[in-house]
Amino acid sequence: MLLQSSWSIHTLCRLFHQYHKTFAPLNFSYYEAISRCEQEVPKYFNFASDVLDKWSQIKKEQKGPSNPALWWINGKGDEIKWSFEELGFLSQKVANMLSGPCSLESGDRVLVILPRIPEWWLLSIACMRTGVIIIPGSTQLTAQDIYYRLLASKAKCIITTDVLAPVVDSVASKSQFLKTKVIVSESRRDNNLSFLVRAASAIHNCVKTKSQDPMAIYFTSGTTGSPKMVEHSYGSFGLGFFLLGRYWMDLTPSDILWNMSDTAWVKAAAGSIFGPWFQGSCVFIHAMPQFDARETLNTLCRYPVTTLCTAPTAYRMLVQHDLTRYAFKALKHCLTAGEPLNPDVMAQWKSQTGLNIYEGYGQTEIGMACANTKETKIKPGSLGKAAPHYDIQIIDENGSVLPPGKEGDIAIKVDAKWPFTFFTRYVDDPVKTASTIRGNFYVTGDRGSMDEDGYIWFMGRSDDVIISSGYRIGPFEIESALIEHPAVAESAVVSSPDPIRGEVVKAFVVLSPSFKSQDPKKLTRELQDYVRKVTAPYKYPRKIEFVQQLPKTISGKIRRNELKNKEWRKT
Repeated sequence: MLLQSSWSIHTLCRLFHQYHKTFAPLNFSYYEAISRCEQEVPKYFNFASDVLDKWSQIKKEQKGPSNPALWWINGKGDEIKWSFEELGFLSQKVANMLSGPCSLESGDRVLVILPRIPEWWLLSIACMRTGVIIIPGSTQLTAQDIYYRLLASKAKCIITTDVLAPVVDSVASKSQFLKTKVIVSESRRDNNLSFLVRAASAIHNCVKTKSQDPMAIYFTSGTTGSPKMVEHSYGSFGLGFFLLGRYWMDLTPSDILWNMSDTAWVKAAAGSIFGPWFQGSCVFIHAMPQFDARETLNTLCRYPVTTLCTAPTAYRMLVQHDLTRYAFKALKHCLTAGEPLNPDVMAQWKSQTGLNIYEGYGQTEIGMACANTKETKIKPGSLGKAAPHYDIQIIDENGSVLPPGKEGDIAIKVDAKWPFTFFTRYVDDPVKTASTIRGNFYVTGDRGSMDEDGYIWFMGRSDDVIISSGYRIGPFEIESALIEHPAVAESAVVSSPDPIRGEVVKAFVVLSPSFKSQDPKKLTRELQDYVRKVTAPYKYPRKIEFVQQLPKTISGKIRRNELKNKEWRKT
C-alpha cells in the first residue's frame, strides 16, 4: 500500500492502526512517508487514549497468542508480563490514585525518581491520562540535586523508592510547593502495587489534552549555571517518536525491544514507551542496576529479544568478550545513540555477531535528528542522514550554510514555528530558549560536517558539556562541588578521552596553600569521594591533575578549551 497524497500525522496514526490489525507490511519508505506527511498535528492528542487503548482493543480482537506489552525481569527469578489490556487496566487505577489520594490535577507537576521497575511505566501512562506533567529523575541524584529540582519545578508530588525515601525526607520539608510523597517498595515485589491499586477504581476517563499541552519536563545540564528544564508536549513526544519506532527501530508487533536507557533520560521515553508501543511491540526490561556485560550477553541468549538499543559505552564493553561463544536467541537489529560510536567497535561487533549497529543522533530538546536506517548504507563513524522532517545543515557563526566537508555548527532549519518534534521551551528561561536560534536555524551546540552524500560527521561539542557513558555532565556542577572542599582554591573541569566511556570528567585543581604538601594520590581519592557525596556519583572526576594555575583570558575567564585541547591532543 502506497500513500496516494499528502497525509497529516493524524491520518498516518489511523493508517498504522488500521493496518496493524492484520499486520500487513507497509511498503512505503521512511522518506516517502514523512515527505508526504504534512507538518501538522491534530489539535488534540493523548498517547494513552489514542494509541495504547487502541492497541488494547486491537490485541483483544486478535486471534492467537501475541507478545506482551511489557516484559520485566530482575535477573533474580522475578518476572512480570502485562498485556496492553492489563497495562490499560492498571494505569487507569494509578491515574485514579494520582487524582484521588495525591490530589493532583491536570498541569500539576510530579517528580518521579524510580529505577527500571514496572511502576515507572504505569506512572508514565497515568500521568498522560490525568494531564499531570511528569519529571523523571535519576536514582543517583543526591539530596542537593533533589532539593534543587523540587524548588525549580514547583513539583507538588514526588514519587520514589523506599531506598531513596530518607534522602527525600531530608529536603522535602524545605520545599514549600511539595504536598505529597509516595513511596514504592523495591524489596517486596509481590506486594509492590498494593499502595497504588488497592482502593482505586479501574475506570478512568482520560483527560482531553491538546497536542501543545506540556507533558514532561527533563532536567539537562549545561556549561554554566544549574540544570535547565526542557519541556516537551503531547505532540512532540507522542507524535514525534511515531515513525522512529517503525523505521529506525524497525519494529513490528512481533518484535521485542530491549532499550537499556536509564528511566531519567529522554531515550527511555523514546525507546521504552513511544517508539515501540506506537508499533504494538513488546518492551523488554531488565532491572539491572548497573551495566553488566556478561549478564547482558546471557540475557540475550535466554530471552527472545529481537532488537537491542544501548549506549556506545555498552558496546565497547561487550566487544571485550568473545562474542562467538554466545548464541543470541532472536537478536536481529542493534541500535545505539547518546554519544559517538567508534568505527572499530562497530566492526568488531559485526565480525563476531554478523549484525550491524545502527547509530542515531538526537538531543533532549529535539528528539532524533539523524540516523542510520536499513534503507541507507552505513558509513562507519558517521551519524547517518538527517531525519526527513528535519532540514539539517552545517552553518558558520553568521548562520550561513557551509559547503560539504567544512566543519561548523550542526543546525536545523526552522520556519516561523518550530517543528512539532521540538521541545516547547526551557521553563522559566526565555533568554536561554531564544539563544538557541541563529538566523533561520536552531543550533544544536554540536560541531560537525556533512559529506556530499548528506551524511553527518560528528566533530565534538561547541560548548563544554561532557557526555560520559551517555550521561550529560555540566562542568559547572563539578567545579561547584569541588570548590566546597577546603583543599580546592580553584578548579576547571573538561572532558578527557577514555577507551570505554568515550570521555570522562577530568578536573584541573589549584590547591589551597595549606594542602600543597599533602600526598597527591590520597588527596585525589578524597576529592573524588567528596564529589560523589555532594552530587550524582556518575559525575565525579575520574581524573584529577593538580596545577599551579589555570589558563585564563585577560578578563579572568578560564580557558577550558585550552585544557580540553591539551587532553585530546594526547590521543
